[in-house]
Amino acid sequence: MSVPQPTATERGEQILAVFDTAFGELLAADPAAFKVKFRKMAGSAFAFYRGTACLFYKDLEHESAGRVGGSMPAGPYLDERTGRVWIHGDLHAENFGTYMDANGRLIFNVNDFDEAYVGPFTWDLKRLAASLALLGYTKALSDAQITELVQIYAAAYRERIHALATGAKDDEIPPFTLDTAGGPLLDALRDARGMTRFGLLDSMTEIRDFERRFASGGGAIELDAATRYKVLAAFDGYLETLPESSLARPDSYRVKDVVGRRGIGIGSAGLPSYNILLEGNSDALENDVVIYMKQAQTPAVSRHVTDAAVREYFRHEGHRTVISQRALQAHADPWLGWTELDGAGQLVAEVSPYAVDLDWSDIDDPEEIAATVADLGRATAAMHAAADDSSGQSLVPFSTERAIDAAIAADEEGFGALLVDFAHAYGARARADHQIFVDLFRNGRIPGL
Repeated sequence: MSVPQPTATERGEQILAVFDTAFGELLAADPAAFKVKFRKMAGSAFAFYRGTACLFYKDLEHESAGRVGGSMPAGPYLDERTGRVWIHGDLHAENFGTYMDANGRLIFNVNDFDEAYVGPFTWDLKRLAASLALLGYTKALSDAQITELVQIYAAAYRERIHALATGAKDDEIPPFTLDTAGGPLLDALRDARGMTRFGLLDSMTEIRDFERRFASGGGAIELDAATRYKVLAAFDGYLETLPESSLARPDSYRVKDVVGRRGIGIGSAGLPSYNILLEGNSDALENDVVIYMKQAQTPAVSRHVTDAAVREYFRHEGHRTVISQRALQAHADPWLGWTELDGAGQLVAEVSPYAVDLDWSDIDDPEEIAATVADLGRATAAMHAAADDSSGQSLVPFSTERAIDAAIAADEEGFGALLVDFAHAYGARARADHQIFVDLFRNGRIPGL
């Protein structure tokens, strides 16, 4: 890919324009939250990249011009099928971690589906590849080493997609679990296994009058009666979106306490959010469950995929997030659902005690980095393959793994090269953009702050 190289002043204006489109309303509503978000983004080029999926897809917009009518993007390896598969939307090297699936198994795979949408499978791969260039740069890897990492990722993805497309059985390509994972992935799973529901509850709640309630402080915000009533009404709507198998007994519906919350991640600045404490699967206080309800955001990808069939499939952004996660994540969180609050779509899910993100801070040995990157390639392929005609969603009514496998098979040699070239070009672009952003932010050039 040939990434345009405007002057720093021109690029700064481009960045501000994209920020205004993506963040304008939320920033105006809660500038303090965006000051925190932008301070985090200023910390490193990788943090900036994590917080600017909107800029990334704006830069890929040129790929949208080739499809008839312009409704679906065009580009290498893209056709009417591979250009409209379920994608993660914000795939980077730090968006992987552990979760407890609906069958009680600890799984390592992709997480954080707030940006998920239907679009070109190559966009996920390009976003991940560029993140590897940024990660490699922070670890002082050479350009040749970064090239090798991206090639390893591409090869692992391609190998796993081909295996899935040709009917490999589950025992031949199992998910990453305590029995099958190795290296840093196994470390994360073991860390997650050492966590407990009681530990999570102890950090967020206290016992008052023989009942568990949210503790004050720690980002919890007490709600007035009117807001509490609206949240509880939205909770009732959420229950209707859960699969029948989700709740073990009727008491699991009982709400014990509700609070607002602060301190959520880089991608959710300015979005209203609440924690809800529920009765667990027994009368014992250590089995209580904490779920969160947050206003779902408009995914950056959706501004650059104009297919009406995709847009009209979703009732609102909460519905879109949940349906996308259920499609992309096999055996998703049983508490995952959606609702509406004040006319806005909400995402609802458990605050899981078993969620551990992949920690790159101590992964420094080149061989260990390479092995981890290969596993991320396999995990990406498994995610893309999950969301197809067998996922129960009618929006992508074909086998994604077979469609992607056929597209790559048409030009095997060019596949890795495409990602390598993009990784180096966009990694350099993101590092330069980070410095431009820092100068804009520290000099008071971002409107509304």
